[in-house]
Amino acid sequence: MTSRIAALLLTGLFVVGCSRSSAQPQRVPATQRQSQGPTTVVATLDGQSITLAEVDAQALQQPASNFGGARLSQALYVARRTVLDEMVGDRLIAAAAKTQGVTIDALLAREVQAQAPTPAEIEAWYKANPARVQGAPLDAVRNAIREFLTNERRTAAREAFVDRLKQTASVTISLDPPRVEVSEGGRPARGAASAPITLIEFSDFQCPFCLRAHPTVEQVLAHYGDKIRFVYRHYPLPNHPQARPAAEAAVCAQDQGKFWEYHDRLFANPTKLATADLKAHAAALGLDVARFNGCVDTRAHQADVAADVNAGNALGVSGTPAFFINGRMLDGAQPYEAFAAIIDDELTRLRP
Repeated sequence: MTSRIAALLLTGLFVVGCSRSSAQPQRVPATQRQSQGPTTVVATLDGQSITLAEVDAQALQQPASNFGGARLSQALYVARRTVLDEMVGDRLIAAAAKTQGVTIDALLAREVQAQAPTPAEIEAWYKANPARVQGAPLDAVRNAIREFLTNERRTAAREAFVDRLKQTASVTISLDPPRVEVSEGGRPARGAASAPITLIEFSDFQCPFCLRAHPTVEQVLAHYGDKIRFVYRHYPLPNHPQARPAAEAAVCAQDQGKFWEYHDRLFANPTKLATADLKAHAAALGLDVARFNGCVDTRAHQADVAADVNAGNALGVSGTPAFFINGRMLDGAQPYEAFAAIIDDELTRLRP
């Protein structure tokens, strides 16, 4: 995980999910591991150790404002992981400079080069990020954009160089991320139970951010194939009146072995969640209409949906979508890269 990818995990910095209409106190999950102490070795590099105390000497100096509304455990992990990655990179670069008999500055000048952005690239970034320039004319922010893009490219070049150095070094990262035990709750799953990665989503069929996340989840499943198991759990928000009936109807579809088809149809028709629509979707998918309609009308699965909501509450879920990747929480409609960063890290941890 690079520092740039780590930043993607600070989900509190962006509006990326639907939330409850009123704030509710959140409990710290009892299952979260807090076993690493100051003397714990969180990384080794060619036999040399880095302790948590060394990392925290820098990580705990970062201002809380860097992490917006991120959960404390997640913000602390990202701060520590970012510093740890930088420490490992610095040591690799220092070792390479010593081996080559050059100074660190000379090595970086040769290996870490960032081409200055062209005027066209500056203008393209300006047009693509109107909110970030807050209406300022291009001429007023041109130099700032140039510096930003140059620094971004320099950071990417340094990370690429460090990645190359890692290929000839022995690097182990053992810093524990915040993790909770998450049950599948008997909900529908795609993928084998033996898959190394389990992705559990708490979602709401009426939430626009859940709709936005849907194609990203599909992209994740397509890319990782049999390495991932996906479980969908219901978390209808009280400020979305059609969400709970839709969730209950989806469980009715599950009774007839058509959950995923029904799930996909609801996300494909986000404005058609009224009771008549829910029944029409079932008919279109070839379900036993009488059985399905009776299930919906009697709210046969009211308790099942409530159980999912209660499970989400116990885990600290406060909005949708909320994802757990091998127990590591990822809030909101995050980009593919945020999922991949955690999944790749988990796969690396599982290697013998």
